Amino acid sequence: MTLQGKVALVAGATRGAGRGIAVELGAAGATVYVTGRTTRSQQSDYARPETIEETAELVSSHDGKGIAVQVDHMVTDDVRSLVERIRAEQGRLDILVNDVWGGEKLFEWNKPVWDHNLENGLRLLRLGIDTHLITAHHALPLMIERPGGLLVEVTDGTAEYNADHYRLSPFYDLAKVAVNRMAWAHAKDLAAHGATSVSLTPGWLRSEMMLEAFGVTEDNWCDATANVPHFVISETPRFVGRAVASLAADPDRARWNGQSLSSGGLAQIYGFTDLDGSRPDAWRYVPEVQDAGKPADATGYR
Repeated sequence: MTLQGKVALVAGATRGAGRGIAVELGAAGATVYVTGRTTRSQQSDYARPETIEETAELVSSHDGKGIAVQVDHMVTDDVRSLVERIRAEQGRLDILVNDVWGGEKLFEWNKPVWDHNLENGLRLLRLGIDTHLITAHHALPLMIERPGGLLVEVTDGTAEYNADHYRLSPFYDLAKVAVNRMAWAHAKDLAAHGATSVSLTPGWLRSEMMLEAFGVTEDNWCDATANVPHFVISETPRFVGRAVASLAADPDRARWNGQSLSSGGLAQIYGFTDLDGSRPDAWRYVPEVQDAGKPADATGYR
């Protein structure tokens, strides 16, 4: 599998799924622009240690070329300037991954709209929906200049699962369902240009924030299963990254146009594994986890 000569933009690549996707695109040989708000000299409101420079360095250390650009994807001028830079430096864009999020500190579990903080809920929607539309608006015109482009809208939960499961609160629920629908809608427009649009969800993601919440590291993450046995179905951010790289390298990827996909489901088809050689498929087991008494929506799948 090679993506040599391909240019990718991973919007929201500071940490978590975005970082894992950027690294795996780099491992396949792509040039990857990684964006986010946190740099070594300026933190976002997350107040987290991860930076876009670190992500770019990881991409380069895995045989790709990582380019870090500080961007607030709610600011249309920032995104316009980013795409103009990609055009000037590369003259093409083959892969756009919309992974912008930023709502972990804004949603409240199991709160109806009248009890949920309104300001936080509305900001969550802007972060989870507006940013994706702003980025698509500016980046897709460059991507469709060449046939074969790939748009990946990253969300939490497959369309099938989200259709009949309430996701935490009206705000979170709407944000995650909307991204699945957004990918479907983009597929209608992109098909005429020979491009493919999909939505993609990781499973129970062992992101930096999730590992920290469970008091473990990637080296000893299994220790957390003593208290939360279902954590055994979790996956690294690199697993969903391999899903994106597999899609991007598939010459027949148009067969997926408009579909809602998962990292675990694609692993069964493309044959990739997680870093430890396992092949988790979390969304096959989420209803069982919920039935066992651990609310699936409270486990932090993304």
